[in-house]
Amino acid sequence: MRSVTSLLKNKYFLSSLLFGLWMIFFDHNDIFQQNARSRELRELEESKAFYQGQIKETSDELKKIEANNRALEKIAREKYMMKKDNEDLYIITPTER
Repeated sequence: MRSVTSLLKNKYFLSSLLFGLWMIFFDHNDIFQQNARSRELRELEESKAFYQGQIKETSDELKKIEANNRALEKIAREKYMMKKDNEDLYIITPTER
């Protein structure tokens, strides 16, 4: 018991304890903020990887379109429902049962 009271009377221990508590709970960069920022960083890195994959797919598709006119026609017909002047376009949608 005597060592605890002498420890609490030690000004260096008290100042270190107060400094530690201040840094952990009350500072602008406390532990809770660090955890939130770390979580946000992970989410941003995941979304960055997703968008980089999307960019790669789009650039590959663009290269394929630029190299081949048939690929351009296929994408125009499938994605944008384009047709030639002498053609009829029928869109068939599946029904749910």
